[in-house]
Amino acid sequence: MKSVLLLGGNMGDREQMLSQARAEISKLMEIVSTSKLYESEAWGPSANDNFLNQVVIVETTLFPEELLGRLKAIESDLGRVRKERWADRNIDIDILYYGEKITKAPTLQIPHPQIPNRRFTLVPLVELLPDFINPLEGRNHRQLLFDCRDEKKVWEYPPKP
Repeated sequence: MKSVLLLGGNMGDREQMLSQARAEISKLMEIVSTSKLYESEAWGPSANDNFLNQVVIVETTLFPEELLGRLKAIESDLGRVRKERWADRNIDIDILYYGEKITKAPTLQIPHPQIPNRRFTLVPLVELLPDFINPLEGRNHRQLLFDCRDEKKVWEYPPKP
């Protein structure tokens, strides 16, 4: 099953942390494609520094809940400490999509419910999957980005001179 993940973080050596996360993910499943790296202004009420984000498409045999557990274990192994929601963090790995499956469980919602509200997620999704239709929204990523009300800036990393 193809699954789409979002990697991000805003603490420490962000680029190195995303690289380590990809390396750990590749031990569990095949990485099919990766977006460019994107930097964005801090998002959420508790985050202070700019984030570095990347979308990764993987091929996995893990069921969604098992995939979530493995990704949370990778975050923990890489030093992620959960203090408060939307706070600064060294690594965050979210499941955006699991094929076209819709899951609504107390600990996991797929597609990720915040996709339409986050420019930092939509920009790399448009790079890799511009025409993929979000099964909850009925619109593709280009349409979702066009309609996104998030005003936070997102730019390619490293910035071009």
